[in-house]
Amino acid sequence: MTEFLLNIRIDPNSDRPKYKQLVDAIIRGIEHGQLGYGQKIPSINNLSAEFHLSRDTVEKSYMELKRIGVIQSVRGKGFYIKHANPLSKIRVMLLFNKISAYKKVIYNNIINTLGDKAEVRLYVYHCEASLFKKILEEKKRNYDYLVMMPHFKSEKEHDEIRHILESISPKKLFVLDKHLSRMDGDFGEVVQDFKEDIYKALDEAKPLLEKYNRINLVFPKKVEHPYPLEIMQGFRNFVVNNNFAFEIMDEIPPGHSVNEGEVYITIEETDLVNIIKAVKDSDNLELGKNIGIISYNDTPLKEVLANGITVITTDFEEMGVTVAQMILNKVRYKTKNTFRLIKRNSL
Repeated sequence: MTEFLLNIRIDPNSDRPKYKQLVDAIIRGIEHGQLGYGQKIPSINNLSAEFHLSRDTVEKSYMELKRIGVIQSVRGKGFYIKHANPLSKIRVMLLFNKISAYKKVIYNNIINTLGDKAEVRLYVYHCEASLFKKILEEKKRNYDYLVMMPHFKSEKEHDEIRHILESISPKKLFVLDKHLSRMDGDFGEVVQDFKEDIYKALDEAKPLLEKYNRINLVFPKKVEHPYPLEIMQGFRNFVVNNNFAFEIMDEIPPGHSVNEGEVYITIEETDLVNIIKAVKDSDNLELGKNIGIISYNDTPLKEVLANGITVITTDFEEMGVTVAQMILNKVRYKTKNTFRLIKRNSL
């Protein structure tokens, strides 16, 4: 029997449970050649005493190792290594700026694509740079990969976060949804080009837009989770280049009168609902005839709401699947996520 020489270190400050840290240590020992097939490992009592762990912690670790097929127990003899090179689960940290219907689609597709090959933990930092830094500093050592969405409230905060991320190995870093400007490196990236995307989508919709007198972008500015300013910049470029009358509005409040002959581009669903209500309460307005709506980001509800709402949207399912496949295949590249116009009856 080979001597048990594994150096086990348990971090009491880690948010990863001690029994899982012990599981990780034994799996790493196998992968690094410190433990081999058929080798006997210490009893629960002996390992507990040697490494100052509770018996319950060691027992729970051994049960997990048995469950995933790393060790086997032989009645009356003890525990033995069952496989020479088990695949340990990769640990993935998700740092999202907020939770929304669209972020849930991304999350679910990451989870479903990674399957049982990964353990995934989601953290939400609410566009607060200080909270982002706190979570990252406290948790990053517990994960193999960091998948983050860089949506912050100012350019200064973007610069601060960029400097922090540059200290992380690019092999572990994946950026989602929004490109982090002026950041170089061989990290993975699946992002939208907010400025170009809205321009191209509106250009595709131009034949339908030409029957209206004015295009209004409803772009909320005083919100907890700010939207990318590139959306407003791309919109402004389109309407100016194509000589459309336009207005950029903060919101559509309840009871607001919307105007015949105008198109409204909404981002917040409350603004979308308030426009639909205004149209419904009017005697002379009809969606797609003398008033139009384009909504940002598709949902199943928008497909049926008011006989179909035209949307401009990225493919959130694709975004989640793409980054998960990069992680599984151990590759990194930078790609722009699919963005499209879906024409429905509201235009």
